[in-house]
Amino acid sequence: MRRLLPGPYTFILEGSRLVPKIMLTRRKTAGIRVPDNAICLKLVDMLGHPIITTSASREDGSVMSDPYDIAEYYRPPLDLVIDGGIIIPEPSSVISLIDDVPEVLRPGKGKTQGIF
Repeated sequence: MRRLLPGPYTFILEGSRLVPKIMLTRRKTAGIRVPDNAICLKLVDMLGHPIITTSASREDGSVMSDPYDIAEYYRPPLDLVIDGGIIIPEPSSVISLIDDVPEVLRPGKGKTQGIF
C-alpha cells in the first residue's frame, strides 16, 4: 500500500476496533482510498485526520464531475464546493487484502498486473 498510495487504488481491509462502525460493511471490512489529488491531500493534512466520503452522484447512480452541477444538485444542505476543475471520473482499482493473497476485485485506473 505504501508503494501504491496515493494513487488510483482502493484497498479492502478487515475492520478492527480502531475503525468507526459507520465505515464497516456487513462483512466488517472497510475500503481505504488515498487519491493522488492535491486538494484532497491538502484537506486531510489541514484537518489532521482522514475524510469519510463518497462520490458525488445523482439518485440514478450517475456520477457528477462539474463542481457547479454538484453545487446546484446538492444545495441545500451543501455548504461548500471547492472548484478544482472538471475531473473525468475513472473508477479506482479495488484490491482485497482480506486473505493471504491479494485479490483484484475490480480493475480500474490503477495498474494491477505485476504489482504483487
